[in-house]
Amino acid sequence: MRVLSVVGNRPQFIKSAPLSVVLREAGVDETVVHTGQHWDAGMSQVFFDELAIPAPAHRLDLRTADVDAMTVPIRTVIEAERPDWVLVYGDTNSTAAGARAADGVVPVAHVEAGLRSFDLSMPEERNRIEVDQAATLLFCPDERSSQQLEKEGVLGRREVVGDVMADSLRVFAPLARGRGPGVAGPYVALTIHRQANTEPTRLRAIVDAIAECRAAFVFPVHPRTRHTLDDAAIALPPNVHAIEPLGFLEMLDLVAGANRVVTDSGGLQKEAYWLRVPCVTLRPSTEWVDTVAAGANRLAEPEELPAALAAATFPPDAPQLYGDGHAAERIAAALYA
Repeated sequence: MRVLSVVGNRPQFIKSAPLSVVLREAGVDETVVHTGQHWDAGMSQVFFDELAIPAPAHRLDLRTADVDAMTVPIRTVIEAERPDWVLVYGDTNSTAAGARAADGVVPVAHVEAGLRSFDLSMPEERNRIEVDQAATLLFCPDERSSQQLEKEGVLGRREVVGDVMADSLRVFAPLARGRGPGVAGPYVALTIHRQANTEPTRLRAIVDAIAECRAAFVFPVHPRTRHTLDDAAIALPPNVHAIEPLGFLEMLDLVAGANRVVTDSGGLQKEAYWLRVPCVTLRPSTEWVDTVAAGANRLAEPEELPAALAAATFPPDAPQLYGDGHAAERIAAALYA
């Protein structure tokens, strides 16, 4: 069997790492195409190096998040490789481009299917819906996601497999210990990168809210966020220690050592949950609603951040969410079914 995996940004590199290992063990011939949606070395190559992901056979190096610009080059690769499946991950523009490129050529398998924030202002939500409708095989992280696809009348075959991010955490968390920046004293791990949060007016409001918090923040600054901070002359307050972007292992260690997390990342909400670190999400909605229902994650607008952060706790009876860390084996088996 031949599988073409389409990746393009940090979360997809992390999700693909444990699955690539299992695919090889299952005798699957995997070819990786890297769209170049993330091309900065600190957001791209470091993950291939750290996580031993197979080197991409096709580096498109497009340096864009434009779906249309990615679709034709990916289709060219698909037509040349003629895989049995095109495997796409999550909800990014690379995910949507991979699904569009494969449509009518080879079947699409979607890892992380059925998630919904029900906020159509988010491009990620629109991508999720589009890719799920195009997919032949839908890998759901939980039963709720599978039921959502059934409600929507999605025609593809659904498989509840758990979340491959849990696989990554299970495999790599022991390797991450001591890999972080070695922060002294209590701190909050901070990430901001979503397009909505990096618009100058909103980013300024977030920074102002952080300044009001009685906490020290460690902030690996995403290139998109750095660009807005510099262009809009937004100065970070004294309680924020800005550092360069971190690799996955370094970031895991940073989160594990934090007393709280403030983020707009989907993946970091889950990582914080699995590491039992209270989380505040700087978004009006989340696709990972179970973390909120469990009381481990709070949604907050900028003006709500100081109070939300002060109140953030991790419940001692929080349930296991999103599988057992062995989603990759189930995905490989389902590809053969």
